[in-house]
Amino acid sequence: MNIVVYCYLILCITISFILREEMPANDPEKEEWIQLFNGRDLSDWNIKIRRHELNDNYLNTFQVVDGALTTVYEGYDDYNQTFGHIFYKDPYSYYLLRTEYRFIGEQCPGGPGWAFRNNGLMLHCQPAESMGIDQDFPISIEVQLLGGSGEEERTTLNLCTPGTHVYMDGQLHTPHCTNSSSKTFYGDQWVMAEVLVEGNERFTHIVNGDTVMTYTRPQVGGGVVNGYHPDLKKDGDPISSGYIAVQSESHPTQFRKIELLNLEGCMDPKAKNYKSYFRKDKREDCRY
Repeated sequence: MNIVVYCYLILCITISFILREEMPANDPEKEEWIQLFNGRDLSDWNIKIRRHELNDNYLNTFQVVDGALTTVYEGYDDYNQTFGHIFYKDPYSYYLLRTEYRFIGEQCPGGPGWAFRNNGLMLHCQPAESMGIDQDFPISIEVQLLGGSGEEERTTLNLCTPGTHVYMDGQLHTPHCTNSSSKTFYGDQWVMAEVLVEGNERFTHIVNGDTVMTYTRPQVGGGVVNGYHPDLKKDGDPISSGYIAVQSESHPTQFRKIELLNLEGCMDPKAKNYKSYFRKDKREDCRY
């Protein structure tokens, strides 16, 4: 054998053993969280603000302030129903979403009364690029975030349904917004919000570790969404996946963490990338 070829083979074998030793073994119990927001900039997010083109961050509404994704209205003279949303780049179906949020400052002049200390996590959203130029909200399931007004109880992690319906207690549930069982959170305190999303099966809302709402079988239907393309709203169609978005709804809000645990993946224990916490099998992802 040529000495050059022999040395090359020895080198390849050596590198192979080194790489094999350096690759950590899969721990089926170790959770692999995805940081959707990096704390520095808005990379991997797409912005759609009503009456503006995709990724026109009108008046710098979405900013990173002190390491938190923040909705800012300093440039607005009047809110004028300029509803906005910022979408993460990838869609998901089965996952646990976790964020820490708080309301700060004063509501934008002209903001609706109901939008005081009000924001939302829009889940199973239509794609940002499919929204109409004048569309107010994406067709989605909204996990409504509310802060206390000091005058009345205001639960948080409620359910709102722009262009959608769900099932509750085995029955089709058509009201637009439904309160959770959470307590009221006052002032500028940080609140941990988690949503367990299981495709078209079940949604579970969790506030600071307490389950406050569950429902099932999200589907297209109902109103409270305007300016959409008619082909995208076929009432009765089940919704099993979609994008994740954060609202700008006239009250300054901060999100200092937005992370996701994907629950869809290889569920074969013999595979190198098996995880015990997966809830939806994606056999094509298995590596052996």
